[in-house]
Order: sequence, then C-alpha cells, then structure tokens
Amino acid sequence: MQRRQIGLWVYYLAAAVVFAIDYVSKKIIEHNLELNEQIKVIGNFFLITFIHNRGAAFGILQEQRWFFLLITVVVVAAIVIYLNRSHRNNRRLMLAALSLILGGALGNFLDRAFYGQVVDFLQLNFGSYTFPIFNIADSAIVVGVCLIILDSLLTPTPTQETKNEKSNEPSEHQPV
Repeated sequence: MQRRQIGLWVYYLAAAVVFAIDYVSKKIIEHNLELNEQIKVIGNFFLITFIHNRGAAFGILQEQRWFFLLITVVVVAAIVIYLNRSHRNNRRLMLAALSLILGGALGNFLDRAFYGQVVDFLQLNFGSYTFPIFNIADSAIVVGVCLIILDSLLTPTPTQETKNEKSNEPSEHQPV
C-alpha cells in the first residue's frame, strides 16, 4: 500500500519551527539570566546554565568562527539537496531527520554569524559528571542524526537476489 506523500513544504516548515524555538529560547535565556547564572530545574541533575560557546559541540575547536560558518553553509546546502531527493522517494523518517538537522544547523549558524558565539543553556549532571552544556539546536541535530541512523537500519537494501532478478529481466532492447 502506497503512503500518501506529504508536501515538501511541511518539512521546511518543521525546520523553521525548530529554528524559531531555538531562537526564542536563546533570547529568553539572554534576557532573563546573567552569564554563568544557574537555575535548578530538577535538583542538580538538570539545570539551566547560561554560557557562550565559541566552539562546536562540547566546546571543541574554540574561536574557529569562519570555519564553522563555511562548514554550515556546505552542510545546509547538502541537506536541502538531500531533502528534495528524499522527498521524491517518500522517506518520511529521513525527511523528518533532515528537517531537525536543518533547523538546528540554521539556529546555531545565526548565532555564529551575528554574534561569533552560540548561546548554550541546557545542563545535565550525572553524579560528578557534567555533560557539556547545549541548546535546542544541538538537541535537534542529535535527534536528527539518531533518526538518520534509525532510517538506515529500517530501510531495506537491495539484496544480491533482487539484483540478480533485475539483471535477468528483459530490457527494452533485448528480444523476449
């Protein structure tokens, strides 16, 4: 049974929603907290901690703004191309994943382009270990990557038997 194809615009809208939620959440943090201020949400496990990150995930590659901007432009272009290609194949899980990654990438791109740093504020502590502080865009990117992995595990790949069956089918140019 063929699933009805959802319009491509829905996936771009989803990316825009992720972008907007990320943007608004960062502005709320910036306007209501002082830099390095913490608010306990769930004891010491989950805190809102306002920091600026001039690097990538986990604070790596600090002060590499132009590198991140260039990489993001390339990644966003690739995502848009692949989003359009995946839409033709009606791969909904892949489309949802790419939407999340696109929205997250654009959210962090905006911060880096205009401010030279990203606002991070979600902090998780596991006993004495503190997970690197992150934001909504980072979360969307991670969930998107996990969905891509899930899609790759769930999408059947052509088996050798299927390939052999196709090679044995008569083509337009072969006599029957």
